[in-house]
Amino acid sequence: MSTDHVTVIPRAILALIFLSIVSKCDPDLLTDYCVADTTPTSAAAFHFHFNGLPCIDPATARADHFATSALSRSTDPSATLFGFNVTLTNPATSLPGANAQGLAMARIDLAPGGMVPLHTHPRASEVALVLSAAGGGVLVGFADTSYRLYTQLLRAGEAFVFPQGMVHFMRNLDTAAPAVVLSGLNSQSPGAQLVPFSAFRTEPPLPEEVVKKTFKITGQDVQRIQRNLGGS
Repeated sequence: MSTDHVTVIPRAILALIFLSIVSKCDPDLLTDYCVADTTPTSAAAFHFHFNGLPCIDPATARADHFATSALSRSTDPSATLFGFNVTLTNPATSLPGANAQGLAMARIDLAPGGMVPLHTHPRASEVALVLSAAGGGVLVGFADTSYRLYTQLLRAGEAFVFPQGMVHFMRNLDTAAPAVVLSGLNSQSPGAQLVPFSAFRTEPPLPEEVVKKTFKITGQDVQRIQRNLGGS
């Protein structure tokens, strides 16, 4: 084996290690915290960082940087397409102390009979706690990669875990009263991909033949579903 070949192997290993580090969703901090610097001058400057926003000087951190009231305000989801609204914490606008901590919180307001349709969070697991639900409670569930379905009916005070990347849903079974769910996610940027929009509302649209063959439907069905989802 030549000397050149021997030196290539360690370099390849080092490259793989480096890629594995920088490709983690939310790398661990090397400091106690990293309160987000949201000033316009900071945003315009160059900052080298792998996750989150640039940090302020730790000496200027305050207690209110680690607190938020964003999730205390209810929203009215009744006029939305599926009957739900999500309020997500954001280090830039509502919770700077959570910057680079690898977490986010969300308040989900469900209208009577409302539903968070099938969706995934590609970068986070989620634990959902029902804060309030009258009557029928909140039905939740996910499907794993073996296409096995796990469902549970939750009452107020009960929680459920959605593993990372699994397709899942929430539905308020009470058709007369709203429900509120509080979720914790283990990524600052969990992402959310709604299945119906991924199939029928992309820009540009998916090739119609692909959608037809995927769902075994006709072109008229595709157009009808697109209209139902607010498309043209």
